[in-house]
Amino acid sequence: MKRRTVELKIIDAFVKDGGGGNPAGVVLDAGALSASDMQAIASEADLSETAFVSKHPEAGFRLDFFTPNRRIAHCGHATIAAFSHMARLGTVGQGETVKHTVDGPRKIIIEGHRAYMEQTAPRYEKSPLWHGVSEEDVLTSLGITRDDLCVGGDPILINTGNSFMVVGVRDAAVLATLRPKRGEVEAISETLDLVGYYVFTPILAEKGVAATARMFAPRYGIEEEAATGMAAGPLACLLHDRFGVRDDRILIEQGRFMATPSVSEIDVQLKTKCGQITGLMAGGDARPSAQRQIVI
Repeated sequence: MKRRTVELKIIDAFVKDGGGGNPAGVVLDAGALSASDMQAIASEADLSETAFVSKHPEAGFRLDFFTPNRRIAHCGHATIAAFSHMARLGTVGQGETVKHTVDGPRKIIIEGHRAYMEQTAPRYEKSPLWHGVSEEDVLTSLGITRDDLCVGGDPILINTGNSFMVVGVRDAAVLATLRPKRGEVEAISETLDLVGYYVFTPILAEKGVAATARMFAPRYGIEEEAATGMAAGPLACLLHDRFGVRDDRILIEQGRFMATPSVSEIDVQLKTKCGQITGLMAGGDARPSAQRQIVI
């Protein structure tokens, strides 16, 4: 069988002050690639996610997302990477366009080189609905106890398009020293159909940032990543609904406490009606960092 060479752009998404960010793979003109082709490319790229962009017959663009080991319906940082890159190339214009995925269409807004993606209103699930998984199981899988939690930080499952276990800890010291038990986190994520765990603390010295977080997603082959737009959206909703952060624009920081720090910033803009969240846009800036040729 004849082999093909595919150009992979590596784009750092959710950069903060021009640095940091989370690298995503971006493959343009991917319409001729099969799902198995995309998986092979994503596995070879070995980034947390790779976005495959193709034209959509109706409007906007189709995006397919793959981690190194499986397809994922939505990916925040790869979406921002792809649309920011296309904005730099002039492939997409300013204003509103559409991202089509296996899970349906989502609105995208381009502002300069910044991109924002639509997420749905939050759905919350507390532990009685967790199919035999308890809050204590979640804490044990993170290697922490209730004494390590902040007020209101009990584990909660939140979905604004993907499902995440969101846990609040009392301070940066607890967040920095987390040592999750990979097998247990993966098993719970599989049972509850989670992308992974998003652990945060609202206690920060930096003005204007509402929380800093860490993301663990071993079910998808991701030990930890520096920015997760689809998880920052749920966290912003939780901060608004449960922690009294009443701003319509909430900044989430991530990546500070990775083994190799890569500080990222996710800008979440909430849509509310009578104090209730009806939807949100999460986004930020991105910058090209490298490119590779992958043979499949």
